[in-house]
Amino acid sequence: MDSSMNIAALSLCIMLLSSVSPNGAIPTTLDGPFKPVTVPLDKSFRGNAVDLPGTDPRVQRIAKGFEPEQISVSLSSTPDSVWISWITGKYQIGENIKPLDPKTVASVVQYGIARSQLENERKGYSLIYNQLYPFEGLQNYTSGIIHHVRLRGLQPDTLYHYKCGDPSISAMSDIHYFRTMPASSPSSYPARIGVVGDLGLTYNTTSTIHHLMANHPDLVLLIGDATYADLYRTNGIGADCYSCSFANTLIRTTYQPRWDYWGRFMEPLVSRVPLMMIEGNHEIEQQVGNKTFAAYSARFAFPSKESGSSSTFYYSFNAGGIHFVMLGSYANYDKYGDQYKWLENDLAKVDRTVTPWLVATWHAPWYSTYTAHYREAECMRVAMEELLYKNRVDIVFNGHVHAYERSNRVYNYTLDPCGPVHITVGDGGNREKMAITHADEPGNCPVPSSTPDKFMGGFCAFNFTSGPAAGKFCWDKQPDYSAYRESSFGHGILQVKNKTHALWTWHRNQDAYNSIGDVIYIVRQPERCPIE
Repeated sequence: MDSSMNIAALSLCIMLLSSVSPNGAIPTTLDGPFKPVTVPLDKSFRGNAVDLPGTDPRVQRIAKGFEPEQISVSLSSTPDSVWISWITGKYQIGENIKPLDPKTVASVVQYGIARSQLENERKGYSLIYNQLYPFEGLQNYTSGIIHHVRLRGLQPDTLYHYKCGDPSISAMSDIHYFRTMPASSPSSYPARIGVVGDLGLTYNTTSTIHHLMANHPDLVLLIGDATYADLYRTNGIGADCYSCSFANTLIRTTYQPRWDYWGRFMEPLVSRVPLMMIEGNHEIEQQVGNKTFAAYSARFAFPSKESGSSSTFYYSFNAGGIHFVMLGSYANYDKYGDQYKWLENDLAKVDRTVTPWLVATWHAPWYSTYTAHYREAECMRVAMEELLYKNRVDIVFNGHVHAYERSNRVYNYTLDPCGPVHITVGDGGNREKMAITHADEPGNCPVPSSTPDKFMGGFCAFNFTSGPAAGKFCWDKQPDYSAYRESSFGHGILQVKNKTHALWTWHRNQDAYNSIGDVIYIVRQPERCPIE
C-alpha cells in the first residue's frame, strides 16, 4: 500500500470516529427504521454557484493540433475490459460549420503494466456529433473527433499505464494510468466508490471534485446532469433558470462548448478513475428534427452492447462483488418496452453467490420529500419498483433533486425490511438553486397536475389511498420512510466491506474533506429477504 492510501485510510478512521453515535458505534440499517431527521440550512447558502468562465485555465484547450484531450476511462461490463475515450481537433460553432472527418485521425491506445513498456495496442472507433437548430440566428455546433477504444483481456485489480492518440501523426497523449476492478467475487470489492449527481461546472463543483479526489475513489458514479450546457443560449449567454430568463425562445438551446470545458476540467480525475454516467434531464438538449441526447450518447463510452442493451440510456456492469444496473429515467420504462424487458433479462442473469450486492441507479428519484420534482418519476416507480423489489436490490442512487436524502428501507411507500435504501445525491454543485423546501411543510404541497415529467409525459401520482397520508397528495410531516435529509452540496462514498455490510458516508462541501455529514452501515439479510 502506498503512502497516499495509508493517509486516506487514516483520514477515514478519523472521520468515522467523529461521526459515530454517542455509544461509539456506527449505526446500521438493522437498527432502523430510524426516526426522520431534517437538518436545516441557511436559505441564503448556495456556496459559489457561479459557472467557471471559458477563460478559466482549467477549462481552456491546451492540446495542439490533433493531440488528445478530455481523456477519460469507463468500465466495460466485466473487470477484464475498460474503455478509453478522448477528443482530438477543435470544435466549431457558428452559422457556417464544417464537420471534421473522423477517418482522418486514428483511434489507438498503447498500454501495459509497466510504465516503461507499453507493449499492447488496441484500435477503436471515432465519431463526431452535431447540435443543429432550424432557426436563423442560432449558432450550430460540431464536435471535435471523439474516440472510443475498448481494451480487453486485462487482469483484474491491476494498475495499467496507457497513452492514447494517433502515433502515425505523432499525436499521442502523455502516459496516464488506471486500475481495473477486482474480479467478480463475494470477497472482492472496489475500496471506495464515489457517487455524485447534478454536477455542473461551478465553483461549487470544484469544491465537490476536490473533496471527492481527496477521498481517493476507485470508481465514480455520475447520476445524471453533467454540464448544464442547456442553461445557455447558443451565443454563450447563460442563466440560473433558462425558462425564466429566455421565456420567448422557440426552442430550448444549449451552448455545447460547456461540454468541452467540463471534459477538460474533469480529465485529472477521470483519466485515471473510471466514470460511469447515466443520463439526466439536462442531457436532453433537443435540436433539429427533435433529436435529443446527442452529446451524452457520443461523448461517453457505455457497456451497452456488452451488457445486452441496445441503448446508451440503460446498461449494467460488475465491479467486484457488486452488480450495477444503470437505468434510464428518460427512456421508455413501461412493462412492454425494451428497457423493462432488458432489465428482466439482466436481473435474471445475476448470480448473487458471485455478486451479492445489487445496486441500481437512475436520475429522477422515486422517494424524495422535497418540493422540487416531487413524485415526478411516479410512473417509472409504478412500472419498475416491484421488479427491483422481487430481485432484492440493496441500494438505489438518484440525483435530480438538488439536496441530500437517505431513506429507511422502503417499498411502495411503506417501511419494509427487504426494500432498498434510496439515496438522493443531486447535490454535486450546479448553478441552479439548491432544493430547500419540503412537500410536507405547510403550503408546500405541489398541485398534482404540476408533477408529471415534461419529457416522458404520463400521470401516475394520485392521492394516497392508505397509510399516514391516506386521501392526501403529501404527508403533513416528514414521512417515516425518510430517515435523513439536508440541503447542502456534496458527494458520497460507498465502501462495500463484505457480502453483507457496506459503509455509506456523505460529505458536505462546507466541511473539511475529512468530515462526514451522514454515515451508516447498509446491511444485507439474504436469509430474511430471499429473491422471489
